[in-house]
Amino acid sequence: MMTREQIAALTKNSTVSVVDDDESMCRMLSRGIQAAGFDVAVFNSAEEFLDSGNPSNSDCLVLDVDLPGMNGIELQQHLNESGTDISIIFMSGHADERMKKRALEAGAAGFFSKPLSINTLVATIRTLQQQLNPI
Repeated sequence: MMTREQIAALTKNSTVSVVDDDESMCRMLSRGIQAAGFDVAVFNSAEEFLDSGNPSNSDCLVLDVDLPGMNGIELQQHLNESGTDISIIFMSGHADERMKKRALEAGAAGFFSKPLSINTLVATIRTLQQQLNPI
């Protein structure tokens, strides 16, 4: 017999937040992630994401590195310092190995170069969901 927590994990849609200042990228990611069965919240800046109160409601954050204002690496640092427990998957069109290494060492769950495969991204999100809600 399944426990109440296991039933809740099965019925709960994970919420994936996407933070990117490129509206076409946000649309593409949102459609692909929703088609895979996840709830999606889209934000055009790190500040908008923080102001929304969504960090505590999201299970996963798909985050662009190069954002106006607070960049993705700075947002990751802010979330880490505030004790916010959220899985972060970075994406970047201009990342170098040093930036990728820094993000992963700070706890990022993944780091993809743009253009990225929506199938690979969704597979990574599913893996993270299974780690968060093991049955």
